[in-house]
Amino acid sequence: MEIHQLFFYLVALSYFFASIEGLSRSDFPDGFVFGAGSSAYQYEGAAYQDGKGTSIWDTFTATHPEKILDHSTGNVAEDFYHRFKEDIALMKEIDLDSFRFSISWSRVLPKGKLSGGVNKQGVKFYNELINELLHKGIQPCVTLFHWDIPQVLEDEYDGFLSIDIVNDYHDYANFCFKEFGDRVKLWTTFNEPNTFSSEGYATGTIAPGRCSNYVGNCTFGNSGIEPYMVAHHILLSHATAVKLYREKYQASQMGEIGITVSTFWMVPKYQTIASSKAASRALDFAFGWFAHPVTYGDYPKSMRALVGNRLPNFTVIQSKMVKGSLDFLGVNYYTARYADDSTSSSSVNLSYTTDSHVNLTTEKDGIPIGEPTPSSWLYIYPRGIQELILYVEKNFNNPPIIITENGFSDVNNNSLPIQDALNDSLRLKYHRLHLSSLIKVIKAGTNVKGYYIWSFLDDFEWEFGYTYRLGINYVDYKNGLTRYMKNTALWFRDFLQKENVTTGPPLLHSNQ
Repeated sequence: MEIHQLFFYLVALSYFFASIEGLSRSDFPDGFVFGAGSSAYQYEGAAYQDGKGTSIWDTFTATHPEKILDHSTGNVAEDFYHRFKEDIALMKEIDLDSFRFSISWSRVLPKGKLSGGVNKQGVKFYNELINELLHKGIQPCVTLFHWDIPQVLEDEYDGFLSIDIVNDYHDYANFCFKEFGDRVKLWTTFNEPNTFSSEGYATGTIAPGRCSNYVGNCTFGNSGIEPYMVAHHILLSHATAVKLYREKYQASQMGEIGITVSTFWMVPKYQTIASSKAASRALDFAFGWFAHPVTYGDYPKSMRALVGNRLPNFTVIQSKMVKGSLDFLGVNYYTARYADDSTSSSSVNLSYTTDSHVNLTTEKDGIPIGEPTPSSWLYIYPRGIQELILYVEKNFNNPPIIITENGFSDVNNNSLPIQDALNDSLRLKYHRLHLSSLIKVIKAGTNVKGYYIWSFLDDFEWEFGYTYRLGINYVDYKNGLTRYMKNTALWFRDFLQKENVTTGPPLLHSNQ
């Protein structure tokens, strides 16, 4: 027996003997989509191959290795660019309904603009990827922008800091709809624009790495102004693309288009009015920052009150275009935080990070908000996925919701034998708990259409590099990037192929 076969055998045995409790796919509505996610820079590799242009992430990892925890890059990543057929075969074995991936803007338009020329090899790659997915019966779910703007546009006019980006994004989106839209029925304009705006321009922890020097280690930036400018131009770009799709493509291509926003669930730290208002403000500044404009045409009132004239205004025409600019709302959820009132905001050192006047913590009276995990940021709080869905339903006109990311983070331990790493019982517990929580709000009548695991493979996790593993499939970075199914992947394979499956880990306490 070859060594990789032995690993699979050992994992299968541990999975079998751990099984004690049932969960059924039939609990979910007919047509409910189960998928897994990825993004171009985190997966593809081939960063400088076949005519691809440079993105801000290529530049960021090359020029600021100190901002990546292990000083790594996505130059090779999981080499999905060359291995996508192998990976799609694995998706088929697990029986996923859909695969979520992003298009690298600079791979198809190396100069960022149509006038700069089309990279035919890049277009060929995405056509082959889409066709292979469909051939295997897997629905492509395509994100147009997952944080990797072409470097040439950053050099020309500072990317999303400029209103000029709206026209170039429109043309890029138009190109993608025209080239791929005959087969792609699910589009997301932006993934986590709130994270991109805050961490790219307020804290400087991700590309392009801009912030005020009193917030972080950045050469350029203004943490009190730039995050809001970037978010504003993203919203205008999003609305422009949705308008284009609806007017020119949707009737013939019969697809849907939305935007994906992330947040922690915010729990009032104390049973006080101040804590309750703090939790509400925290959600406004994280989730409502984008969900409120695409629903109502303007930013939340709390942001208007606290940010003042640093928060851009929509014209009447822009507001009408932004309002209602979604067929579904993508929601990324991982964990929760306690929220309490804060007076740390400064009238001098202004920053998005303190404008909400909220203090977020993971503990109350020494007790963590959920079950701790190996990753310090992640506590298991499955109730949060219910609360977030109900919050969206109540506050944003009950849009169709797709859980576009939900996942578990292990700390990468290079000394751990692979067979031990594949036995990811806590990840399996995490997903089962969240699916069990999700079933409850679906049966209560909420409009949830799908659930995407983050991530299909272990990958390059932005500022954390390869120090975290979020995949349901293991990537052996030491030995040829070989893929192995973890326990969680085996569980999902049974869950998606059978009426009932069993899981080992017990439920958390009922209040979680």
